[in-house]
Amino acid sequence: MRITRGGPSSGHSATMSERVWDKATEVSSGHSRSSRPRLKAQTTTRRFTPSLRLTQEGQSSMTEMSEPIPEGSGRNPRGTGDGVPNVTAATSAEEPDATIGIVERMVEPANMREALRRVRRNGGTAGVDGMNVADLTGHLKRHWPKIKEKLLSGTYVPQHVRRVEIPKPGGKGVRQLGIPTVTDRLIQQALHQVLVPVFDPDFSDHSYGFRPGKSAHHAVQAARQYVADGRRWVVDMDLEKFFDRVNHDVLMSRVARKVDDRAALRLIRRYLTAGILCGGVVEVPQQGTPQGGPLSPLLSNILLDDLDKELERRGHAFCRYADDCNIYVYSRRAGDRALTSLTRYLNETLRLTVNHAKSAVDRPWNRTFLGYTMTAHKHPRLRVGAEAVQRLKVKVKLETRRGRGRSLTTTIARLRPVLRGWFNYFRLAEVKNVFEALDGWLRRRLRCILWKQWKRGRTRARELHAR
Repeated sequence: MRITRGGPSSGHSATMSERVWDKATEVSSGHSRSSRPRLKAQTTTRRFTPSLRLTQEGQSSMTEMSEPIPEGSGRNPRGTGDGVPNVTAATSAEEPDATIGIVERMVEPANMREALRRVRRNGGTAGVDGMNVADLTGHLKRHWPKIKEKLLSGTYVPQHVRRVEIPKPGGKGVRQLGIPTVTDRLIQQALHQVLVPVFDPDFSDHSYGFRPGKSAHHAVQAARQYVADGRRWVVDMDLEKFFDRVNHDVLMSRVARKVDDRAALRLIRRYLTAGILCGGVVEVPQQGTPQGGPLSPLLSNILLDDLDKELERRGHAFCRYADDCNIYVYSRRAGDRALTSLTRYLNETLRLTVNHAKSAVDRPWNRTFLGYTMTAHKHPRLRVGAEAVQRLKVKVKLETRRGRGRSLTTTIARLRPVLRGWFNYFRLAEVKNVFEALDGWLRRRLRCILWKQWKRGRTRARELHAR
């Protein structure tokens, strides 16, 4: 079944994004597919499973342009814990047209409209060109035909990435992010939507990070079940600067296992080697995949899928969320043996290094996994990790400093989304004393604001009597 371009359904007026893609398609139709031979994405059913397919219902939903679903991004899980949404495409029993390449599917109007909605929804700061998300639609009206032609001909070159450094939790150094331009974020998102149905179904069931239908909550619940089943030792394995140390050749060889569209492979490598602008100097990375782009989480899962398959082959019980991997065993000796052999495997096969300072074999209740820890009971109960509580207190203290000159109503309004997201993420915790202690501490912080605002002793006495 050939994937057709989406358009506005009958009886509905076309939206702005529909007019952008439809008009651009008309302008570029004379030199898009006829200008180059179509590249096969896969020619055999065995390697290209499952491929991108659209049902009639899926085509209708993309044509009508329903509201986008927000995606989580970055290394740390978001407060909702619901996982990333499914891609727009659905799968059916029919095989796709093998003559349509990955890049051709990427630039289909329906796929690009979905990518545009998600980029708008995610927002984010501008890249090196200074263009923000609000200016993207106008930019596409003028330049999309030329961008599409370059993508199809394999001559598109991504712009430089802007480096941003954010502090790590607990003041343990900084994390380097690479912020692509909004145009490159759009292209990465469109490519991501085409590649997910190709790779995700073959990922391990024990991989929970940045996948449709999986979340950090699923990983934490699985970890608790392993401990309840008697695996009361954990190998907490931390990869040293994972996103900065990814070997490009090793990663691209994994991508090429399922994608033989040379234009798509060339585009992915160009994103990996895009120059990084830092302090007015452009650096060309020789390794790593910068955090900050929509494509980075998928590429990390593709690379670490080999680790998942190796752990499954050995019969280990494990949970992996991005580069955070916990392996649950029955004894310390088994844990030490697993850590030693996996360190050697990662170094020799994937060219990755284990951070021995942060990795350890210990009891699960002495370690923290995705912000959670657990009790030492036979049937353990989840609880909030101490580091997560301290990070929340730091955020609250910044908003409740008594010298900020804000009213109590304004302070509460600014705290509400922070507290709501935090409590929603840790709603699985079964030990409630942490929440009771936080409630009392937060109330005292808010009372201090009123006490400072009342200033004089006479005013304080009057207000206290009035309450």
